[in-house]
Amino acid sequence: MFALLVAKITALPLFAVASNVTCSSKSGFLGLPPWWEYLNQPTPPQCIVNVNWPGGIWAIGLAVLDMLLRIAGVAAVISLMVSAVMYVTSTGNPDRTSAALSRIINSLVGLAIVLVAAAAVAFIGNRI
Repeated sequence: MFALLVAKITALPLFAVASNVTCSSKSGFLGLPPWWEYLNQPTPPQCIVNVNWPGGIWAIGLAVLDMLLRIAGVAAVISLMVSAVMYVTSTGNPDRTSAALSRIINSLVGLAIVLVAAAAVAFIGNRI
């Protein structure tokens, strides 16, 4: 029953690939990967993604997690740039300088965690 529901949902035009894009396109919205990244790639001309129960749900979950990690990486880089501007504009004030340095260190640690997690998700997703 659930497999039939998933098949009906994935057959909706919302989940279909545009006709001018190849089915195996790896670039999605704003450079994020498509939700079917770790599933078997759709084949032309219909470009319908087949989701197997329950293994396909894990692959979709990993793809969504990969998208969230990429967004977190962008947020960490933006935080690093903002904290660098804070450091440059601290004008010798020791409190603002130490706050900016602390934020730089926290941004770098967050970026390192995101990179390791994204590598782990990509490794696991490619092995499924």
